[in-house]
Amino acid sequence: MSGGGLLVAGTTSDAGKSVVTAGICRWLVRQGVKVAPFKAQNMSLNSFVTREGAEIGRAQAMQAQACRIEPTALMNPVLLKPGSDRTSQVVLMGKPVGEMSARGYHGGRQEALLGTVLDCLAELRGTYDAVICEGAGSPAEINLRRTDIVNMGIARNAQLPVLVVGDIDRGGVFASFFGTVALLSPEDQAFVAGFLVNKFRGDVSLLEPGLEMLLGLTGRRTYGVLPFQHGLGIDEEDGLRISLRGTVRESNTAPPVGEDVLRVAVCAIPLMSNFTDVDALAAEPGVVVRFVDRPEELADADLVVIPGTRGTVKALEWLRERGLADALVRRAAEQRPTLGICGGFQILGEHIEDEVESRQGAVDGLGVLPLRVRFAREKTLTRPVGEALGEPVEGYEIHHGVAQLTGGEAFLDGCRVGQTWGTHWHGSLESDGFRRAFLREVAAAAGRRFVPAADTSFAALREEQLDRLGDLIEQHADTDALWRLIESGAPQGLPFIPPGAPA
Repeated sequence: MSGGGLLVAGTTSDAGKSVVTAGICRWLVRQGVKVAPFKAQNMSLNSFVTREGAEIGRAQAMQAQACRIEPTALMNPVLLKPGSDRTSQVVLMGKPVGEMSARGYHGGRQEALLGTVLDCLAELRGTYDAVICEGAGSPAEINLRRTDIVNMGIARNAQLPVLVVGDIDRGGVFASFFGTVALLSPEDQAFVAGFLVNKFRGDVSLLEPGLEMLLGLTGRRTYGVLPFQHGLGIDEEDGLRISLRGTVRESNTAPPVGEDVLRVAVCAIPLMSNFTDVDALAAEPGVVVRFVDRPEELADADLVVIPGTRGTVKALEWLRERGLADALVRRAAEQRPTLGICGGFQILGEHIEDEVESRQGAVDGLGVLPLRVRFAREKTLTRPVGEALGEPVEGYEIHHGVAQLTGGEAFLDGCRVGQTWGTHWHGSLESDGFRRAFLREVAAAAGRRFVPAADTSFAALREEQLDRLGDLIEQHADTDALWRLIESGAPQGLPFIPPGAPA
């Protein structure tokens, strides 16, 4: 017998689908329900490697953590990694299968993947008591409905009830709820069970008359009103945000343990991927993390991070155009700390040979680290473990570039020269002992009286965050009604709303 299920859709991108899905998952697992997350198709440059070596969206990996289970490729069978405004790498069941234009994908390839998607969902539903699915964008993207495999397409084929999330902080949430349902066909409308308001500020009693009117207009109830809370949000799909204790430009740090704060500048390079690597830095008391795009913003930085990117050569060109490349070379000469991760590591090298990603052939790197990079067609997807600075380290690798080191001091799979460090390992800074040892070296080189906190546990902070998401659902949603919806795992067959209503 198949387990229960629910599709969490949204009125827009970034309405809070990922957060709500994770919150529902954590609430359910605390009730003793065996639950798993699912997203049929994800478009994101923030990805993760599962233990079996499959690449999936980081949001689904964190939702799996909310469920207290290991993530697998079944939870995100299709991942699209943009390489430009019009093309993406298609990752199927955790492995890249080629580049494709948006027109080519929506013109036929997407529809052909429906069988794979449904098989994955069926396998999860056969294993778990409940599967909480996340939609993408909005189900009312009627121009894409014919080939949809992630919103109403999956809901109808898998017979899932749909909960629509709206971000009231943006304004217009009632119009968004009504318009979303009204734009759907009668057959799709039958699967929409109701709504969930996200990011509400103020007195809920002032909202209730609107919710009653929405019920009268649509025949659909609201399952909860979640209050606005700072510092929430699991790893972002396509936003630019520090997920723990932070915002776009500057982290909201706890007071430093030592006398000084430590300032970290992250180069906001094009097609930036896995910028969640700096979350662990932002979680440290006294570490201030900013995303920057001008050379003068590097002047007061104690550490500069060049993150991963889906376009290494394009990012290198961008750094040169903006004068950041010269500033980075000067930093290296002055023995000021710089860390390159994955694509950022490759940028710091001497030479890049790329006939895969940019197809620009031979390109000179910044020449700061002694390595040459050749892009291979096969993608490296691994979960390495090792030791650095006398501490155990875990990470994950996602890259086409193969590095040939010609010197330097060994550092994880990469190297360091002076105070310039480079590695392909994402996630290494989540290893607490290693992060503290690295920050002590950075502080010493920068002349800062900064002391890493002895008790900061990144894993514990993650768990605390996921519990806060579960608390939101438990305290502000009608959980009895929500469980009945999930347990039924069936469409509601609610009345049709004619387009243009009310008169």
